[in-house]
Amino acid sequence: MEKKKVIITVLGKDTVGIIAKVCTYLSENGINILDISQTVVSEYFNMMMIVDLSKSEKEFADLSADLENVGKDLGVSVKCQREEIFEMMHRI
Repeated sequence: MEKKKVIITVLGKDTVGIIAKVCTYLSENGINILDISQTVVSEYFNMMMIVDLSKSEKEFADLSADLENVGKDLGVSVKCQREEIFEMMHRI
C-alpha cells in the first residue's frame, strides 16, 4: 500500500496539551505519524509533522478542517498540505 503523506504544521503561543490533542486526533483516526519536530522559541510553539493517511478513512479535506478546529480550540494555527504540493511549493 502506497503511503499518502501529509505535512501538518502547528504554530502559536505555547500552551499545555497541544501535542497531546493533535496526536490524539490523529490516533483516533488511524493516521500514523512518520516524523515530528517541535520547538518552543520565546513562548511560541512550532511543530511540523509528516503523517501517513493510507490506513485512515478520513479524506484529506475532512482531516484539514478537523485539525483546523482542534487548533482553534487550542488557540493555535494548524495547517495541512499534501506532500506533493508542499514539495512543489518549496522547490528552488
